[in-house]
Amino acid sequence: MLFPPPSRPDVPPRVVVTGIGIVTPLGIGGAANAEGFRTGRRAFRPVTLFDVSRQRTRTAAEVDLRSALPPTSLTDRGTGRLERGARMLLIAAHEAWTEAGWAAADGPVAQVLGTTSGGMTLGQDFYRQAVLPPASDRGQARRVVHYQAQRQALDLADAFGFHGPVTVIANACASGANAIGHAAGLVRSGRARRVFAGGYDALSQLVFAGFDSLQALSPTTCRPFAADRDGLALGEGAAMLCLETLASAMHRGAGILGEVVGYGTATDVHHLTQPQPQGDAALTAMRAACAEARVAPEDIGYVNAHGTGTPANDVAEAHAITRWAGARAAALPVSSTKAGIGHLLGAAGAVEVAVCLMALRGQWLPPQTGEGAPDPACGFPLVREAREARFSHALTNSFGFGGANASLVLRRWT
Repeated sequence: MLFPPPSRPDVPPRVVVTGIGIVTPLGIGGAANAEGFRTGRRAFRPVTLFDVSRQRTRTAAEVDLRSALPPTSLTDRGTGRLERGARMLLIAAHEAWTEAGWAAADGPVAQVLGTTSGGMTLGQDFYRQAVLPPASDRGQARRVVHYQAQRQALDLADAFGFHGPVTVIANACASGANAIGHAAGLVRSGRARRVFAGGYDALSQLVFAGFDSLQALSPTTCRPFAADRDGLALGEGAAMLCLETLASAMHRGAGILGEVVGYGTATDVHHLTQPQPQGDAALTAMRAACAEARVAPEDIGYVNAHGTGTPANDVAEAHAITRWAGARAAALPVSSTKAGIGHLLGAAGAVEVAVCLMALRGQWLPPQTGEGAPDPACGFPLVREAREARFSHALTNSFGFGGANASLVLRRWT
């Protein structure tokens, strides 16, 4: 259970990251991904996971999952039941847990997971078997059980032997960022000593076909903020972070990878799928994150934009960033890493937090590779090529369907 909040301290505890695990189409693990994002590598290829012959778009960014799962307390039967998204989540969680040096015996661990589709591949398989001959109930019960939203979190608890409360956030494409922001709030308020937080989503035919039917997918290449952009590209992946107080990390002698210093969220209630054109709620989220972090736009050295590549999203976000940054906008480095790995949906916000933390540690800016002159709404320079930079704070945006907006400010640990 969550701990009762302590009496209000004059200075809230600082929330630090002691473990990061990441799985994206660029590779598995921090080293492969840091190199891929630092150089601006692109990971798109023809879809092989399901039939796309009837779709407008036939490419996506798939994760290569041929390697074996890491050793955990799950039985062979338990790991065999994990669907694609859960497997990526387990790999990312193992890397983060190991890097943090956490032990189950040290007490409860709260979990906050962000996802949009969860075990959607299980839902697809259940439906196909239910409607297509020959009729059979074989395996259907397992699919129902593992399709439940909390199942992946319970599997992680079993895998590493810990216990604690579970929160699942499904808030469209802001889910991963909301999960980390909420987790940081639990630590900062004293309601949890350690929180395992992140996001995950796997490519599925249902989601792919849905975006394609909306004509939201690019039939060419994903070009965020380009004047001639024509849609987003889908990807898949997972990222997990180990969050704890600075005092806890220092007491353990743990390595500190960065700090979560600000979180802002807002809803614009404008349209089911399109953002408010001037980015009003996005602006509110960015301002709120900076207010909690006690920083101004002049203190931010890099913005990881939501930048999906759709006409409506990018111009709204461009307006929001330019309005928020003011005079700082003209020299503010901005890029969208979705240009290289696609939109990871519920995993996107968590992966982009991990990217920002890696960039802060390495002091480099993730370039946004791709063609096209920038949209006139961009009052800021896009990072087009790999380069080093000296900066202490990064801001990352995650904006989703239904007007869900989340921003996080990360600080470099020195």
